[in-house]
Amino acid sequence: MSFADAIRTVLRKYAEFTGRATRPEFWWWFLFYVLVASALAVFNVIPIGDASSLGAILSSLWGIAVLLPTLAVMVRRLRDADYGWGHVFWLLVPIGGLVVLAVLLSRPAKEPDPTG
Repeated sequence: MSFADAIRTVLRKYAEFTGRATRPEFWWWFLFYVLVASALAVFNVIPIGDASSLGAILSSLWGIAVLLPTLAVMVRRLRDADYGWGHVFWLLVPIGGLVVLAVLLSRPAKEPDPTG
């Protein structure tokens, strides 16, 4: 799956929490998310008012806009690696939770059991 294919797939399945997501689909989406967030951080030097900057506002809007597709692709990726959606709550644990979740999301796909 190419970079563009992964982004199209994630955006097409915007709020679809069922099914599976391959490792390339998830990690290409994550790279896209980080690249856009980094590009928006460039605008942090442009002040708007006393307490905010253009970059902070744009970054906040970006985070809100992609929250649902990011969670959806994460849940599908966890399912593909044979883990439950509840592992998303590792995000709530500072630093260590991100490491645990990155390891789980990096695991190879497990084939579904045909017997149910």
